Amino acid sequence: MRKLVQTIFILTMISLPFAALADYPEKPITLIVPYQAGGSMETMARVFAEELGNELNINVLVRTQPGAGGKIGTTAASRAIADGYTLLFAPESTVLWPPIAENVNYSLSSFDPIIRVTDLPQAIVTSKSSGIETFEDLLALSAAQSMSYADQNSISRAFVDYIAMREQVVWVAVPTKGGGEMVPFLLGNKVNFAWSGGTHNRYLDQMNVVLSMTAAPQETMPEVPTMQERYGVSMPGGATIWAPAGLSEELRAKLTEAAITAAHSEAFNDLMMNTLGFPLADLTGSQLTAELMTINEDLAAIYEETAP
Repeated sequence: MRKLVQTIFILTMISLPFAALADYPEKPITLIVPYQAGGSMETMARVFAEELGNELNINVLVRTQPGAGGKIGTTAASRAIADGYTLLFAPESTVLWPPIAENVNYSLSSFDPIIRVTDLPQAIVTSKSSGIETFEDLLALSAAQSMSYADQNSISRAFVDYIAMREQVVWVAVPTKGGGEMVPFLLGNKVNFAWSGGTHNRYLDQMNVVLSMTAAPQETMPEVPTMQERYGVSMPGGATIWAPAGLSEELRAKLTEAAITAAHSEAFNDLMMNTLGFPLADLTGSQLTAELMTINEDLAAIYEETAP
């Protein structure tokens, strides 16, 4: 009898993870966006959350948690329980850069990356009312006077300041909480230009894209010069879904499968291609993990080169 009880106990314990996985999700999932509402990240997150919820048959609630260049929301996500009920929708730079350049309580190892859904068309932009139509126009004006720009996080500031250092001009950063705040700053003439993570694609009738911060020319505007061409460096641009580190393999596989379906949904594709003009991506698994590790190493090298 005692052996029978022991056997039943062992079998019960072995089956618990699988039973828990079969029941997942039993309650709403929270998707944290570490930037202000109205920006490209929050816009993508809203549609992605709905499609992910449809696939998992549960509500996926978007929670914007802006502040400190994305670090507040990212820190909150890193501290969550690794049970699949808290996810993060954030640029890869928001997760990778602060641990290298600042004092934060998270790092790449704090997260399990689930899926990269796009490469953000990061750029330096100006308002059409400013009369600054090209990057050369911006440099010419900057040579004569100090210029201010809307900044969103420490990595955008580092890369823009790197350009200023190379060009020997004075550019003063004005912090904003994300694309939703950058737009009124730029269009309201509170700054001379801005760094944008992609929000500018919805305002091309009011903004000029003067320099792409990416490695390759942007699909929608291949004529715009890139930072890689001019300076030999570029910003990492992936937008990725992350979970707190420690997911079981089974749970991670289930989330990944659902996330791939959501990323390929008609609604998300329509948003990306027809509204935002962002390229689609669905990088997952070991390939995504390996690429993130390489980017992390490259950023560390860039920090060493550009740190004061």
